[in-house]
Amino acid sequence: MATMESLIGLVNRIQRACTALGDYGGGNNALSSLWEALPSVAVVGGQSSGKSSVLESIVGRDFLPRGSGIVTRRPLVLQLLKTEHGTDEYAEFLHLTNKRFTNFSLVRKEIQDETDRITGKNKQISPVPIHLSIFSPNVVDLTLIDLPGLTKVAVEGQPETIAEDIESMVRSYVAKPSCLILAISPANQDIATSDAIKLAKEVDPTGDRTFGVLTKLDLMDKGTNALDVIEGRSYRMQYPWVGIVNRSQADINKNVDMMVARRKEREYFETSPDYGHLANKMGSEYLAKMLSKLLESVIRARIPNIIALINRSIEELERELDQLGRPIAIDAGAKLYNILGMCRAFEKIFKEHLDGGRPGGARIYGIFDYQLPGAIRKLPFDRHLSLESVKRIVSQSDGYQPHLIAPEMGYRRLIEGSLHLFRGPAEASVNAVHSVLKELVRKSIAETEELKRFPSLQTELAAAANSSLEKFREESMKSVLRLVDMEASYLTVDFFRKLHVMDTQGSQNTSLSLPTTVEQNGEKQFRTIASNVAGYIKMVADTLANTIPKAVVHCQVRQAKLALLNYFYTQMSQRQGKHLGQLLDENPALMERRLLCAKRLELYKKARDEIDAAVWLG
Repeated sequence: MATMESLIGLVNRIQRACTALGDYGGGNNALSSLWEALPSVAVVGGQSSGKSSVLESIVGRDFLPRGSGIVTRRPLVLQLLKTEHGTDEYAEFLHLTNKRFTNFSLVRKEIQDETDRITGKNKQISPVPIHLSIFSPNVVDLTLIDLPGLTKVAVEGQPETIAEDIESMVRSYVAKPSCLILAISPANQDIATSDAIKLAKEVDPTGDRTFGVLTKLDLMDKGTNALDVIEGRSYRMQYPWVGIVNRSQADINKNVDMMVARRKEREYFETSPDYGHLANKMGSEYLAKMLSKLLESVIRARIPNIIALINRSIEELERELDQLGRPIAIDAGAKLYNILGMCRAFEKIFKEHLDGGRPGGARIYGIFDYQLPGAIRKLPFDRHLSLESVKRIVSQSDGYQPHLIAPEMGYRRLIEGSLHLFRGPAEASVNAVHSVLKELVRKSIAETEELKRFPSLQTELAAAANSSLEKFREESMKSVLRLVDMEASYLTVDFFRKLHVMDTQGSQNTSLSLPTTVEQNGEKQFRTIASNVAGYIKMVADTLANTIPKAVVHCQVRQAKLALLNYFYTQMSQRQGKHLGQLLDENPALMERRLLCAKRLELYKKARDEIDAAVWLG
């Protein structure tokens, strides 16, 4: 197990990193808070309870702002780090990187200025903490959070709700199970009226986290003492009370050195007739050491919970980042790479729709298996091949010279007129498949998670895909109409040769009762012509019902799978970074959320690694 000094230092670093990312105790965090889980010591007391003096005694430096009313208006996270004997003392603020303060009067001024920067100079309060780290050989490793003093009355310039606001902020810190409560109460006031003790009892009724500190023991009325409180007779606490003797106002005015004040405090308890027997458990030095050891043990005990929280938060953040999508790089090459990656994801989903992995592709089969045959069956061949129509077309085809044996020109015109009707179902099949493909493009874009962040890219991708589909449709239309025209361009002679053989065989077995010319021009012949043409058209219909789907699939479906975004890819490769960036125009709120999640995720992973290393290396 690591030394607790290293773990306290680690917790300090994690707290600073959390605050830099907007994760701080008492704040309204949109994400799970690691700060909330880190053990800390919150200093709570009413105004003029001597709270600031206790902190300065622990540090051994005069560095906190003083004055009347509410002086502490933002939480001050005070991180003490013990350095080697003989090294210089210095302070650093989190908000001022790479700047060291060796003059602690300037530390006081910076605390005031940084407070005013957030709250203004009108005595407002803010939950955003100030982080101050003090490096000194005269301190112990310890983290203290100085909270605004509890008050009951608003002063000029403050809202009437200031008392409730301060109590709410203080409560948000001390209510955390990981927070130790340092309740400061002045000895020269009735302990039953202590605001700090009252609040501590509410949030920690068992007293497991509360430590009582009595200040101003030297200011009690002559002949009185606080032994009943300190020894737990008048107000018992789970942990022993610690008495503190702060610098007097005269010492403060004279700028008496804090190390001298520490010595005077030790001498006071050692020589006091009332508290001499408790001298080794009194004073700011003892309090600091006791709190440091206790904080160490709390950190040790809570490490498993902290690691569990970190692991759970990492999973949540990674899941949210997957939903938000990873951040887009700045350079043009990375942008192009991301765009192409999202396009490939879209194409994969589009092909799954066509190949049956997702619904939609079966509608194309329905067009070929039901709509096309149905449309062919509904063609008006019965009207075109009616007896009157056949008579008219055959007669017109003969002209002034009637045909001698068979009306070949009449046959051709009847067949060509019938074949022309197939253009309608052929065109309808192409358009129906085109509509299905456009709908699948729309659905595939909507189902591509990576594209949801980029509405401009969605729009351009849809336009490019639909433009390609339109070209495929045009080529498919030419192909299917060419199939129909091919049937009209060259008739299948064998069909009619077979009919001629059948007619010849039939005539040999039948004695003619009428002259040939009468038979040829009779209704029976025209009915035979209509029947022969219908048979031929039936043969062509069966052929086209098979070849039209082949042409449509080849020209539209197959091309959509192979080359839907080819032209789009060519365009993208020629675009500059600015134009690529326009396609990746995300919602600013979403970008900010992703950045926050990514930084928080990086913090948690680093914290987990450092905690693991500290534990195992120890």
